[in-house]
Amino acid sequence: MTEEDLILDTLEEYAKAYCAKDLNRLMAIFVEGQGISLIGTGSDELCSGREAVAAVFERNFRDATASRFEWAWKDIAIHGNAAIVAIALNIHLKINDGTAIVPLRWTVSLIATNAGWKWVHRHASAAANSQEEGSAYPSLKN
Repeated sequence: MTEEDLILDTLEEYAKAYCAKDLNRLMAIFVEGQGISLIGTGSDELCSGREAVAAVFERNFRDATASRFEWAWKDIAIHGNAAIVAIALNIHLKINDGTAIVPLRWTVSLIATNAGWKWVHRHASAAANSQEEGSAYPSLKN
C-alpha cells in the first residue's frame, strides 16, 4: 500500500465509525493527547482538545444518523511525516423521519505516527450558495 492509500484508509475508517456512532473508534483516528482540533459547519463548532471534539461528535450523533459517505474530488499532499487531505464529499443522513444528502468540503491534517497516520485537525465547510459560479465573492443585494 502507498502512503496515499494508508491516508485514504483513515477517511474510510472515519466514515465507518461515524455511521456506526462509535465515538471511541472515531476518536482513535485522531492523534493521542489534547493537541487536536475541529471546525465544523455549525457557527459554534470551533473546538480544540479531545473533550470538545468528542462533544461535537456526540451532538452530531444525537441530531442525525449517517448511512453513507460518498467521496468525490480529492487532493492529497504528503510532506515527510505530515499530510493534508482536501476532499469533497456527500454525507447521506437520516434526520427525524426523513433523509438528506449534505455536500461538504473537508480539509484533514494528519501526521505519521508509530501507529500509522493519525488526524490532528479536521475542517468541514459547505460551499457558499450565495455565490455565482465563476465569482470569487457572493453577489451583494441592495
